[in-house]
Amino acid sequence: MCALPFYLDAFWLRIGLFSMAAAVGAVGLGLLSGTAGQLSLGHAFFLAVGAYGYVWLAGEPGPGLPTAVAAVLAVLLAGAAGGLFSPVAGRVRGVYLGVATLALVFIGHHVLLTADSVTGGFNGRSVPPLELGGFSFSADSELTLLGVPFGAEERLWYLGLALFAVTWFTARGLLRGRPGRALVALRDSETAAAVMGVDVSRYRSAAFVVSSMYAGLAGVMIALSFRRVVPDYFGLVLSVDYLAMIVIGGLGSVAGATAGAVFVTALPLLMTRYADQLPLVTAPGTTGGTVGPTEAARYLYGAAIVLILLFAPDGLHGLVRRLRARVSRRPAPPPTAGTSPTPSPAPSARAKEPTP
Repeated sequence: MCALPFYLDAFWLRIGLFSMAAAVGAVGLGLLSGTAGQLSLGHAFFLAVGAYGYVWLAGEPGPGLPTAVAAVLAVLLAGAAGGLFSPVAGRVRGVYLGVATLALVFIGHHVLLTADSVTGGFNGRSVPPLELGGFSFSADSELTLLGVPFGAEERLWYLGLALFAVTWFTARGLLRGRPGRALVALRDSETAAAVMGVDVSRYRSAAFVVSSMYAGLAGVMIALSFRRVVPDYFGLVLSVDYLAMIVIGGLGSVAGATAGAVFVTALPLLMTRYADQLPLVTAPGTTGGTVGPTEAARYLYGAAIVLILLFAPDGLHGLVRRLRARVSRRPAPPPTAGTSPTPSPAPSARAKEPTP
């Protein structure tokens, strides 16, 4: 992964950046919906809080804070937004929680369009490049390593890789520890979890806060990758995309959420690039064909969701795990010709005692 920027062009690096940002957000939603069993359709709202929080805190108009501080505060701001909503998440469950979180998306989109001084309105705002210790993750300064010019994509690749690694290890540690077991107990049976001493409301609220912070970090990564944020991106379609990621990859699995995020994110970008070579797909800017690449990609991963639910309810992660277990249980090959199998040693007979 660290060597890829030396060999891939900017297009493939952008796909990797968008996929890593989506994977961070999908891991957070997987913790909430897959592990804790809380349906959320408002993930796009917390992504928007992280993205616009960073832009406003680091830009003008805004406080103009150092970009590294602004990124940390944007993640905390998303967590605070999840904390404000956590009383609702602690008391509402099932489809009612999904409807409540769905309201966040519409409220957030309206605020993004009307709060021009903060969000820039319909046209959005440009994203200040991140700087750490005087090093800028942009193409403003020239940088060459081993004969390869490092632009914004190459620099952001290593930042995204580091943030994704932190997300991966913290999420896996959370799932394997006591909080993860408590969340699984809540998902299976809240009554049984309460009998075992799990504070139901506290853990449900904590799961929402942690998921919101992961979403805020993903929003910061998306803003840095796109270099401009617009309100229309953070709509209901984005929330549905994240649900598709965790369903395709496998609920409650960090690796599964990552695989689903890569699939859902990369597919429309690849179909857009190779649209002129695909049947029944219209290339961008043309009028021929049947559907555009984005719509075709949605049809494909919609079909993938149906197939996953029918034949592999535990997602790609569970499918790979079963295939690996089947391969490990494969019987040993028969002996080759000309060789006889080694006989197993006969058990030594114990002398029979005389009957008194």
